[in-house]
Amino acid sequence: MNATSFVIPAPPQASIPVAGDTKSFPVRRIWCVGRNYLEHIREMGNDERAPPFFFAKHADMLEPDGATIPYPPLTKDLHHEVELIVAMKSGGLNIPADKALDHVYGYGVGIDLTRRDLQLAARKKERPWEVGKSFDHSAPCGALQPASKIGHPAKGKIWLSVNGTERQAGDLTELIWSVPEIIAKLSEQVSLGAGDIIMTGTPAGVAALSPGDKIECGVDGVGTLKVTIGKPAAQ
Repeated sequence: MNATSFVIPAPPQASIPVAGDTKSFPVRRIWCVGRNYLEHIREMGNDERAPPFFFAKHADMLEPDGATIPYPPLTKDLHHEVELIVAMKSGGLNIPADKALDHVYGYGVGIDLTRRDLQLAARKKERPWEVGKSFDHSAPCGALQPASKIGHPAKGKIWLSVNGTERQAGDLTELIWSVPEIIAKLSEQVSLGAGDIIMTGTPAGVAALSPGDKIECGVDGVGTLKVTIGKPAAQ
């Protein structure tokens, strides 16, 4: 089927740059893991014994390194959440944890931007989190590093600073569920595929952002990401 088969122009393919390569990684779906660092669970007042769960963002919500992100509508409490990104080159249903890393293309650094006030209001009403999590420009992501170059990181500092002041700091060793376990558990729920990325959870220190804030974050051995929060988008 070619482009002339569509009744409207086909939307562009969302993608993430690959470090040191002129080709980019096409993104199919964005999956996010909730509550996967113990100290973040505690700061949010959630049950430490509850297992992590999954929610989604849309691929066209990605933003590249260096982007200026408009402050989103409907919120007065936009929060940052730095995360290790896992990019899948293949997938399937019910992937065994001991085979999970065979399906990983590479890793990156991302931010799960969150309209915290809307998320908490939805949670109180036992409604889905999408209004707080899934919105335009809500998934900044830096360039991917192929696993063939850096291996599969299981330790290393994960951090985020705002205007030069560190707010979030943790280590990949603090993940409650490891990357293989995340992939195995998510693949029980959906069939994972090439182009899927997984945001693996955030350490403690999440806090509010304001227009003009400059964010820098990173994962040791993986990379860094810088974005700026801009003014609200014009109507």
